[in-house]
Amino acid sequence: MSLPVILLLVAGLLTVISLVQRLAARLSLPGSILFAVVGIAIGTIATVVLHGDLGGRFGDVARVFVDVPVSSGTFIYVFLPALLFQSSLTVDVRRLIEDAAPILLLAVIAVLVATFVIGLALFPIAGVSLVACLLLGAMVATTDSVAVIAIFRDVGAPARLTRLVEGESLLNDAAAIVLFTVLLDLLLGGAGRSPAAAIGSFLFAFVGGVAAGYLGARLVVAMLSWLQDLRLAQVTMTLALPYLVYIIGERGLGVSGVVAAVTAGLVMSAIGPPRIAPRDWQFLNDVWEQLGYWASSLIFVLAALLVPRLLGDFNLHDLLLIAVQIFAALVARALVLFVFLPVVSALKLTQRVGIRYNLVILWGGLRGAVTLALALAITEDAAIPHDVQRFIAVQATGLTLFTLLVSGLTLRPLIRLLGLDHLSAFDQALRAHVLALSRSRVAETVRTIGHRYRFASPLVEAVAGAYQGPPPHALPAGPVTTFTAVASPEDQLRLALVALTQREREIVMEHFDARTISGRTVQEILQDLARLADRTRSRGEAGYQTVAAELAGFGRGFRFAHFLHRRFAIDGPLVDRLADRFERLLTTRIVLDELAPFIDEALVPLVGPRLAPNLHGRLDARRRLTSAALEALALQYPQYAALLEQRFLQRVGLRHEAKEYAALFSERFIGPELYGTLQKDVQAARAATDLRPRLDLGLETRALLARVPLFEALPHEQLDATARMLRPRLAVPGERIVHAGDVGDTMFFIATGEVVVHAPGDDVTLKAGQFFGEMALLQDQPRGADVVATTYCQLLVLSRADLNVLRRSNRAIRQNIDRAAAKRARENQALGPRH
Repeated sequence: MSLPVILLLVAGLLTVISLVQRLAARLSLPGSILFAVVGIAIGTIATVVLHGDLGGRFGDVARVFVDVPVSSGTFIYVFLPALLFQSSLTVDVRRLIEDAAPILLLAVIAVLVATFVIGLALFPIAGVSLVACLLLGAMVATTDSVAVIAIFRDVGAPARLTRLVEGESLLNDAAAIVLFTVLLDLLLGGAGRSPAAAIGSFLFAFVGGVAAGYLGARLVVAMLSWLQDLRLAQVTMTLALPYLVYIIGERGLGVSGVVAAVTAGLVMSAIGPPRIAPRDWQFLNDVWEQLGYWASSLIFVLAALLVPRLLGDFNLHDLLLIAVQIFAALVARALVLFVFLPVVSALKLTQRVGIRYNLVILWGGLRGAVTLALALAITEDAAIPHDVQRFIAVQATGLTLFTLLVSGLTLRPLIRLLGLDHLSAFDQALRAHVLALSRSRVAETVRTIGHRYRFASPLVEAVAGAYQGPPPHALPAGPVTTFTAVASPEDQLRLALVALTQREREIVMEHFDARTISGRTVQEILQDLARLADRTRSRGEAGYQTVAAELAGFGRGFRFAHFLHRRFAIDGPLVDRLADRFERLLTTRIVLDELAPFIDEALVPLVGPRLAPNLHGRLDARRRLTSAALEALALQYPQYAALLEQRFLQRVGLRHEAKEYAALFSERFIGPELYGTLQKDVQAARAATDLRPRLDLGLETRALLARVPLFEALPHEQLDATARMLRPRLAVPGERIVHAGDVGDTMFFIATGEVVVHAPGDDVTLKAGQFFGEMALLQDQPRGADVVATTYCQLLVLSRADLNVLRRSNRAIRQNIDRAAAKRARENQALGPRH
């Protein structure tokens, strides 16, 4: 078939798809179901025309639709990677992780259960081998969520139900196709392989696919940052990603390309947004939404065109097998939902999934184009016996049609029957309150605009008044009509804190869009805010306070970097983490200052003025924690703090400079040549500010020695010799430098900062220039007190052997240390009788 004919077919089908989409909206049907119906109808009509009286006149046109120039390879290599990648790109990975246990159960365990239940049910009556029956079970274990999600969104089903089905569909495609590949290999001659070898092949393909997708996505995400401001290049890079990982995984590494494409999309969704500007990320998503729409629509229509060919000479025995298969598929799904899933919930691995959710998931297990594409692949493989080809083609097509045309068309009434299309009293009251608040603001805006343009007052009031009544399509009024009446004070506060966190996230993204903060900082802050929102949702105010305190503290990455510095004198990671902490705290302080007005402007009208003091209190507490942590750093590194603040202001200036130039260009004050030159200047200046200044820990030992009065009089030669004995160390606020009872094998000199010695009976503060730890060292005794850093401290650490060398080499130092040790011994002895 010539290329022009193929292009004509694709163009014609795209036209049909566009028209069917409008028809689906009119009929309130999912587009994918109608695509399947239209495709089957076109294929059936074309078959009748080709073999009927009209074959001579319209035969060439009909042959295009009967002998569709699309092989299984086209489905698998052209459509499938893009479809899987786009589906996973839109997933909120963080929310998906919350339900990881039930989703993995539905996606992986359910595939295995469905494969064996369906295969074993059909084997006694199918007349083909057990491997062929299991192969069919793996093919029909895949579920297609497109139609189901469309129904869920149309009827307002709960978000968690949508998330479970979406996550299941995304991951079980990968699991089913991996299992399909293993079973196909067994069917084609690998029957002598042991079960252990088959399981090993499955695990290798699955885990290897995850690794390939993860590494590919990480590489592309890194390149997206390098392609900053080149949105077309960024989209092109992401377009290449699913095909690269799919083909390299399948052909080069021998792992699952499907798993690789899904993993790449999930990784991109999780870590991609902080790496590029929000407007560029939105553009990328818009392009992928269009690509996903074309892929899903075409794959449905093209696969449906093949249905008449796949069904072939259908008979009553085939109908019996389809009925058994449908029953077995429902039993397998029910076994997972009503037996395995409650066990997972009982083990506290996830929240309980209600019976109404389970019933909808049970009936909503629609099969779609992936199953038909796999069936087509079987029919094209000459190595597979004809009876197996026919069995798989007819049975896979029959189950797909049943789920689309029976389950799909009855799913909406089932959801309504179970009451899952109704909001709870809490959500209904919240919706009514939010709508009333929003519409009231719209009314005020209408009045302002109307008066500005001197429209007639009756006209303005008529339009504004329409927004102060019940909104169109309002939910039926329930017994409770206000949010504050139906929600407990704890729920109100929880909602307000979650909304506050969401607004904080928006402000962060606004700064990122304005290029005033870096992508690396944004990524860390967004992860922190996700944890803050999740803990607040689950634990309310207590969760918010706990995470807020953790955010001002030191994370695991910082502690590990500090451990490397303390134990092995490796400073590089600590320098990076300190700089990250500096920038993150500065950004958080700025964002929290901008967040305060949101409470009075948006949250108080929602939850009432009674909670305003509490909300301001929680926000003020976070601001104090953040400011204290930032000030502690700034006191230690004032020059670096000033550089970061200068950098922020420079970025603000560049943002407004770019906006001014764009406004002048749009108003024709400057021409394109001058505008292009000005843009290049701004981009060059931005590139300079994107380079974060390097933080100097100030741990050059000789410079620190000069800050300690004990060493300042040493000649250069002795200063250098002493510097070689001492090891620099940075202590962070709250760090316990010395533990009471430990072996005293080192002493410490304070170059900068302060520590507190928790001595028996009293606390002693030591500042820069002083030292501690010498008593246990000189007297060969355990440590007598804890010593804790109250600020960032730059210390010089001296071991026992080096102390002896130092005391012998310099009489003045020996006398000073001995004098201080004698004084502290007398102080300790004087304190002793009081305890």
